[in-house]
Amino acid sequence: MDPEGPLRKDGRIFTRDKGDGKPVYGENLLEHDGFIYREWIPWRSKLGALFKKREDVPGLYGNILYLGAAQGTTVSHISDLLDDGIIYAVEFSPVAFRKLVAIAKNRKNIVPILADAFHPERYRAMVPVVDIIYQDVSQKDQVGMFAKNATMFLKKGGSGFLMLKARSVDVTARPEDIFNIASKELKKEGFEVEAVEDLSPFQVDHAAILVTLP
Repeated sequence: MDPEGPLRKDGRIFTRDKGDGKPVYGENLLEHDGFIYREWIPWRSKLGALFKKREDVPGLYGNILYLGAAQGTTVSHISDLLDDGIIYAVEFSPVAFRKLVAIAKNRKNIVPILADAFHPERYRAMVPVVDIIYQDVSQKDQVGMFAKNATMFLKKGGSGFLMLKARSVDVTARPEDIFNIASKELKKEGFEVEAVEDLSPFQVDHAAILVTLP
């Protein structure tokens, strides 16, 4: 990853494009120092919201397992930031997957995988041990999915970004209570919780839980 992370300019954040110089999802483009940069819209990306809210986000590097890649909005920005390594982008919906595949054609560091992230054994032959797991999935047992994939793929000393969707876990509970419970569950699974960042107002009822695997 570029050690400076995304470009921050006039209150907005950008990543230097490593694709075809065109918008991926309707974002604005910026010419800066002879390069094309893509605006990272925090209302469209949980990770973009995290970078918008704090400047000390851990670096993205090496091989990354991305669970819930959807149409590739956030995947494309991570692709911009990676100096080396591969993003193994898992998505369950065939409709969203088609868009993801189209984005991957213009980028050498994205491997799209059509699969259910609750069953990592089904893509085990395609994914090596990774440095980072990033998860953004609307399911009830989000911690369970994360832990199952980490057991199979995350190296010791690796990191995790769990973008927790409170309303997918329990629509009646307070989001902050869901975040606290998830943090405790992650600790029981053997992770060290480094930070819990509420992503409001950009992503309401969502939190980014940052962990490491000792």
